[in-house]
Amino acid sequence: MMGIGNKLNELLKERNMTVTELSRRVNVAPTTIYSIIQRNNKKVDIDVLLDIADVLGVTAEYFRDSPKSEPHTRAAHFDGTEYTEEQLDRIEAFAKFIKQEDK
Repeated sequence: MMGIGNKLNELLKERNMTVTELSRRVNVAPTTIYSIIQRNNKKVDIDVLLDIADVLGVTAEYFRDSPKSEPHTRAAHFDGTEYTEEQLDRIEAFAKFIKQEDK
């Protein structure tokens, strides 16, 4: 199982983002981010974790101590329109249908 620090470090590499850039965008000291990564913290301030998740385009759930999972992002808006979770589920189902049609 991967801790928060390992997952965070992996996401930073995948997104070619530095600790300094993330800390600036989350508005915390770089040492805070380094500490999370190096200590592989299991407990992180929830507001910081939510901000990190938002900047990296994942949900806070991604950081839970569970078997390694892929980041899951969902389009929250299209053409300025915000969608509910139920609507996003329907959009995803339709997208899968379209992909199947193309095969």
